[in-house]
Amino acid sequence: MMNRTQREAFFQQLKNNNPHPETELEYSSPFELLVAVMLSAQATDISVNKGTRQLFKVANTPQAIVALGEAGVQPYIQHIGLFRTKGKHLQATCQLLLDRHTGEVPRIRADLEALPGVGRKTANVILNTAFGEPTIAVDTHIFRVSNRTGLAPGKDVQTVEQQLLKRVPQEFLLDAHHWLILHGRYICKARNPDCAHCLVEPLCQFPGKTSQGKIRGAL
Repeated sequence: MMNRTQREAFFQQLKNNNPHPETELEYSSPFELLVAVMLSAQATDISVNKGTRQLFKVANTPQAIVALGEAGVQPYIQHIGLFRTKGKHLQATCQLLLDRHTGEVPRIRADLEALPGVGRKTANVILNTAFGEPTIAVDTHIFRVSNRTGLAPGKDVQTVEQQLLKRVPQEFLLDAHHWLILHGRYICKARNPDCAHCLVEPLCQFPGKTSQGKIRGAL
């Protein structure tokens, strides 16, 4: 595993390259972010943005989504995987926001995770991106990067999350979520990582890396 000095250098390099990382999901309020993240499960940010750009023009509050109904929402999200299930969860979540939280997105983890279709990963994204809390939502990209590089190895997402919260230097913790996702999405890809153009390659602990970006035993 990387030692503290290596971890500090790892994140300093990512910060130097991208001082203010942001999610690629498009949103203008905590509620819009919640909707986008709920729709993003097993889907690309591109496909989600394509739908929410149009949806949010007609319904970008819990009240408006409930008024639109499942049938009214579906045309905007039908190109997104699992859209029927996501549409049902979205309706139920909006109703709970109205019933329990006066239509506002709660800032408490337990309240977020009580919403239909919202698990720990989604709650972490909302807490970090909408409310500025130093949390890390471990998706497939972060799981891969954490294990492959030796930053925070773990056999499951919960272990990796806890390892990251312990091992990421405090000064980088707020933005670590976005840096790691973007690094995994565009550089440290599953099958063809671009090791030759990786800013943190000298710090990476993965024994199978090559300068051509072809690896053995891809994660």
